[in-house]
Amino acid sequence: MSHATADQPTVEFGHVELVTVHFDELDAMGLLHNARYAVLLERALTPYWADRGVSFTGGQLSTPDVFHAVREFTITYRAPIRGTGPVAVHFWLDHFGTSSARYAFEFRSVDGATRYADGTRSIVRLDPATMRPAPWTDAARAVAATLLRPTTVPA
Repeated sequence: MSHATADQPTVEFGHVELVTVHFDELDAMGLLHNARYAVLLERALTPYWADRGVSFTGGQLSTPDVFHAVREFTITYRAPIRGTGPVAVHFWLDHFGTSSARYAFEFRSVDGATRYADGTRSIVRLDPATMRPAPWTDAARAVAATLLRPTTVPA
């Protein structure tokens, strides 16, 4: 669960990471380019997992769980992100299976009042030798448990 800071909202489940929209990510109209949302989501997920020992640092995987591929990415754009600055990315897991996981996410204004976009991102853990699905480790399961959306929270 996320705890609020002066610049970060509190959420009932999952985590909120603030990411920065830079000038070179804007389109000709001064809006965040649609293709950049996937990158910003990655920038939100990476520090969460890295802070918990799951990272790709110095060209090395800290754990086999880092070796995974995105299977599906869906997004619905609700309101444009205009200009540069911080954006709040709220993410959580709504599924964590044997070798796959599905995140749900929302891009929001820092104050939480505006929902810019929402969607899902599904990944599959792979065996580096065979490139076939492989089970998550117990360590990854422990981290994932901190992101799973409780079934008692309404959708």
